[in-house]
Amino acid sequence: MASIFLVEDEERVAAFIQKALEENGHKVDLSRDGADAVKQFATKPFDLIMLDVMLPHLSGVEVCRHIRQKNKEIPILMLTALDSIDDKVNGLNTGADDYMVKPFHFKELLARIDALLRRKAVDTNSTLTLGEITLDTYSNTVERSGHKITLTTKEYALLELLMRNHGKILNRQTIAQKVWGIEFDTGTNVVDVYMNYLRNKVEKGFTNKYIHTVVGKGYMFKTEQA
Repeated sequence: MASIFLVEDEERVAAFIQKALEENGHKVDLSRDGADAVKQFATKPFDLIMLDVMLPHLSGVEVCRHIRQKNKEIPILMLTALDSIDDKVNGLNTGADDYMVKPFHFKELLARIDALLRRKAVDTNSTLTLGEITLDTYSNTVERSGHKITLTTKEYALLELLMRNHGKILNRQTIAQKVWGIEFDTGTNVVDVYMNYLRNKVEKGFTNKYIHTVVGKGYMFKTEQA
């Protein structure tokens, strides 16, 4: 069962959606006003927000923007009678995760809600910790023993690839393809150069070494120390 916040000013539409969602096991809180929605959102946690675009006092786009400033993770599904491409792009650019045009089939609405809730469940498990290193794939941040480590985009991608393949040897061809999206050129040392950059940031000053060179084969991330 999910806790859903429905923001819809059309009384009949709101009553229908609320009743149908509750019959499918969800708990539904309702608001018919953009300003009221902002206030309610601040008072309790929700698993998902369904947000109409055309609302009194504050538009759904404004409410969505406000929510995203407070919470970047909660799934937001926008409902609207506006079906132009520009309207959809505007809603998605504001921070909505999905966009449904009225009228819609309720079965499709349920499917969209289930997909967003599944995605949220995956996103909440976004932290990867191995040894002293913690990598947060949602915020793209890295810490070691509580100290934040600043990495470039490629260094971060390289570390994530190594950690997700913990204990597995990755050759230079695989690393080049996964991190740079290119075929490995034996005449370049880009992989070795960036591995050196990464080691300097992640391992310098620490006793335990996690990034290991396997001579003639490639690189491996492992937490077991020799």
